Amino acid sequence: MVFGWGKKKEVQSEEVPSEKQIPLSEVSKIVRKMLELRTNQILNDIKSIRDNTEPLISDLISIGNTLEKDNLQVDDIDKHIRIIVVRGKQQVIDMIKKDANHLPKINSFDDVENMHTVLNQMLKKIGDVLGRQTRVIHIFAKKYAEKLKDILQKMNSNNIEIQQLLKNYTHTRSISEEITGSLQEIDNLKDTIVKKEHRIAEIKNHISSLSTKITNYEDSIKKIHSSEKYLKFLELQKVLDSFSGEKNQLKNEINSQFTKISRPLSRYEHVSSMEKEQKTLLSKLIEDPFGVLTPKNKDSIILILENVRKGISSGSISVKDVEKSFSYLTEIEESLAGYITRVSDFTEKRQKIENQLSALQSDELTELVHNLQHATSDKDDSESKINLIESELNEERSTISKLISEIEVKLREFSNTVYVISR
Repeated sequence: MVFGWGKKKEVQSEEVPSEKQIPLSEVSKIVRKMLELRTNQILNDIKSIRDNTEPLISDLISIGNTLEKDNLQVDDIDKHIRIIVVRGKQQVIDMIKKDANHLPKINSFDDVENMHTVLNQMLKKIGDVLGRQTRVIHIFAKKYAEKLKDILQKMNSNNIEIQQLLKNYTHTRSISEEITGSLQEIDNLKDTIVKKEHRIAEIKNHISSLSTKITNYEDSIKKIHSSEKYLKFLELQKVLDSFSGEKNQLKNEINSQFTKISRPLSRYEHVSSMEKEQKTLLSKLIEDPFGVLTPKNKDSIILILENVRKGISSGSISVKDVEKSFSYLTEIEESLAGYITRVSDFTEKRQKIENQLSALQSDELTELVHNLQHATSDKDDSESKINLIESELNEERSTISKLISEIEVKLREFSNTVYVISR
């Protein structure tokens, strides 16, 4: 058989396979051509086997006709045995008449499966009947036994060969479909690669545009930073920053003073019934006196301090040392006006600087800084996208290379030629 199928050939000297380089675009054509050649060769081989099997069926029918006329000389044997022999003989004859049919002709590959099914069923039925009647045939019809055995062996051998050819055809078709599928997958990957490469080009153009914008923003910001107005703004910012230290110093001084009466103030908060506004002021006076020392709150704070003094005197507010608490209250009352003035002066000076800073604040600079940050972030994101897409492209190119290598291996199953696909 051609291509090493069917019966085994005699051992021959090994042939060195030839090598041929081809472009990927030719693979599909080569596969179609090889599949067509293989299909036609297999079809011709099966036709030949079918034609070799037909005379065997005719021989089988001839034996059945001859056996039907032969009485097998059973007249002299035991009656009961004679019945068994006659019945067995008739079963064999009936089976041959019914099941030994001529095989359908093969005009195309679609006819092969039908013919193979018919041959399979024929061999099974004949084999079943002859198997049951084997003793009758071998003892009382010896001259038919060897002929039947020889015919069935040849028919079985032909059937096995057809099965192998069909198996080879299925395998060949499967390999062909796998190669076709791989070629389609490669085409899809190539389309994806082209789209991603185009996308990378778009992103790079976008990055180039962003780089130009970033440079322009930075130049504009530098120009503003070098202006006299901005230098004055920086000086005022330094002055404002220095106020933090002054505020902390004054705040710590006031907190230290009010901490001395924190206990009686807290007790007064719990034992007294005050209006909501005064109660809120008392709570803030306990938590952060700096924040409420204003001219507006002066009288209310003095009222709270005097009520605390009265509570200590009446005993409704308990303290460890009454005289010391009175002394602290007096000390705070006497220094309250001074603290309020210092806090007001500080607040006024800071507000003045803040107003000057606000007047010098550049809306253009604020917008430029915002745009610079946005453009820089956009550029970083775009560069990350390129890295991700390039990683995907590397993986897809690697997949194409792997698929091409697999196609080369599968092509080797079609032909002795070693096809090397140019990358």
